[in-house]
Amino acid sequence: MRKKGKVALYTLGCKLNYAESSIIAADMARKGYDIVDFEETPDIFIINTCSVTDFADRKSRKIIRKAKKINPDSKVIVIGCYAQLKPEEISEINGVNLVLGAGEKFNIDKYLSSMPEEKFISCEINDVEVFHAAHSSGDRTRSFLKIQTGCDYICTYCTIPKARGMSRSGTSEEIIENARGIAKKGIKEIVLTGVNIGDYGKGIDEDIDFLGLLKKLDMVKGIERIRISSIEPNLLTDEIIEFVAESRAIVPHFHIPLQSGSDKILQLMKRRYKRELYAQRVKKVNEIMPHACIGVDVITGFPGETDDDFIDTYNFINSLDISYLHVFTYSERTGTPAVSLPGKIPVEIRRERNAKLTNLSLKKKYSFYSKFSGETRKVLVEKSKEENKYTGFTDNYIKVKFNSNINIENDIIDIKLVEIDSDYLMKGNIVNNT
Repeated sequence: MRKKGKVALYTLGCKLNYAESSIIAADMARKGYDIVDFEETPDIFIINTCSVTDFADRKSRKIIRKAKKINPDSKVIVIGCYAQLKPEEISEINGVNLVLGAGEKFNIDKYLSSMPEEKFISCEINDVEVFHAAHSSGDRTRSFLKIQTGCDYICTYCTIPKARGMSRSGTSEEIIENARGIAKKGIKEIVLTGVNIGDYGKGIDEDIDFLGLLKKLDMVKGIERIRISSIEPNLLTDEIIEFVAESRAIVPHFHIPLQSGSDKILQLMKRRYKRELYAQRVKKVNEIMPHACIGVDVITGFPGETDDDFIDTYNFINSLDISYLHVFTYSERTGTPAVSLPGKIPVEIRRERNAKLTNLSLKKKYSFYSKFSGETRKVLVEKSKEENKYTGFTDNYIKVKFNSNINIENDIIDIKLVEIDSDYLMKGNIVNNT
């Protein structure tokens, strides 16, 4: 087949974006394009954008401009959440040839064959009903497996329903088939990804929910680890927690968004739980899996968050037996109800609160890692950036660094955890089992 040109993809944002970029890259390769790195002077740049914050928008614009500097004669195609939400804004950036909304981002070759006069092809997001199965394939050790997309929730700060539409899922058959394909490549771990994966089962003619899918995936031969990327606390049932505890492959790692420890702020956010339920979920995990890692998302500086509300959040999180935080500074998103809420918090105060919670996260991480010092745990070894130096994660998401004189990438090996270094990594030594 005659090659059509060199294509480079640049992906920003979530694991779901990475999974979808992989399916786009595979499709472009099948259709005769060479997939190259961003710096290899490609003929076509495909930039898969994120729009979760204003910073994400700015980063997307920066990458778009960088692409045109690398090859001024290239075509630049922009897809992703930013493209769906603000296609006109992106189309006005110098050098952008095409902006494709969520309904068309998997049809790029069609537009390259005959570039339309209009710079952007948008769509009504809730008319997008097709689920495109996807998994990432750029990492030898793990792959992101898309099981669901879209969201039916109406959190007042969030643009995702407008960017990705209503909740819809892949059939269990196509997801299992994708998982088997990952296993055939020798990849040891899959990370289940989507927008709201606990809502799995919507949009398919099949009586199955997230727990049912987990049970099927747990039986896929060749996959040694299955990791749940993130799950809403109201959808993390006792039955799911209990199944993870006894499963063959699903690892003891939960990432559970909290967003605020104040019931007042949770109500303003239109979250579907109160902090009491959140505390119950954390307690349940720790009761039956005391070794489990629990990550928490939290937003600082939401409109109306007083000093007392922030202290309430800080103290609540501090009281929980959790392992780390992902801290986000609230960012106004055009078209969301939160923009018009009273009590706007000055940006400098938002950042101060972020810093305090980031420090709390380091304390929680150090405390969690310390519990396992001296233990031996299995580590999935990642590619080495330096000769004889390796890193990897335990099943319960402790990042470990260690030395080896032989190539052990993608092996799962026993590592004795020794001590935490200044970079908050666990130092370890390989255990000789022979």
